[in-house]
Amino acid sequence: MKLHLSPCPNDTFTFHAMICGLVDTEGLTFEPVFDDIDALNAAAVDRPDGEEIVKISYAALPEAAGSFRLLESGSALGFGNGPLLVSKRRIGVGELAGASIGIPGERTTANRLLSILFPEARRRVVRLFSDIAPAVAAGELDAGVLIHEGRFTYSAQGLQLVADLGGEWEERTGLPIPLGGIVLNRRFPVETARQVGRIIRRSIEYAQAHPDASADYVKAHAQELDPEVRRKHITFFVNDYSLSLGTEGYRAVERLTGLSAEAFR
Repeated sequence: MKLHLSPCPNDTFTFHAMICGLVDTEGLTFEPVFDDIDALNAAAVDRPDGEEIVKISYAALPEAAGSFRLLESGSALGFGNGPLLVSKRRIGVGELAGASIGIPGERTTANRLLSILFPEARRRVVRLFSDIAPAVAAGELDAGVLIHEGRFTYSAQGLQLVADLGGEWEERTGLPIPLGGIVLNRRFPVETARQVGRIIRRSIEYAQAHPDASADYVKAHAQELDPEVRRKHITFFVNDYSLSLGTEGYRAVERLTGLSAEAFR
């Protein structure tokens, strides 16, 4: 099965064991296809017939749910790990209406949170997620929303925090922020969804028990070379919600997307 995922450390850490056959895959094989999150969202929404398993932003789930079902395992969800809005010069929240702001894609959860929390911030520019911080540092953008490794390294580039979008969400809702999930094409039966979910959980459990096993694989695909940043990235984004969304996880997804669980399971 083709597995479309990002090259970010949490994804490569999560899926390494099942891709490499280090756990029981119940007779399935998985071929990784790497792309940035904006392209992954587009694949699920614009070309659903040709895709099988895809990592998507939860903000894209309303558009993708008709063709894909959300899997129980593999999500990036949690507290204290949401996107960060940063700038080079100090920008007050009241200035966001006139600021040019880099976003990692229109369908990303980062952009969805910006829309919910700061609807006046309308001058948005789509950039590859790894290009946003350098563009802000160079003065090409007034501000930017950082995801993945960028949220750990922005201060080293002379940038400062304007708002913690995940933190704002948590204060308003009391729920974890649903960042990205794993979806399976609905042309496969429900039992296959359960099967793939079990395999993903197995893969995560193996990775957590043998963290060194995936180290070279993670490093080979990561944007950030600093091993401590990669470790933080994995710790932040691979957690109990990755093993199983659970009741609270599903509530958070429903809150962000406006969908009932029945619509995406």
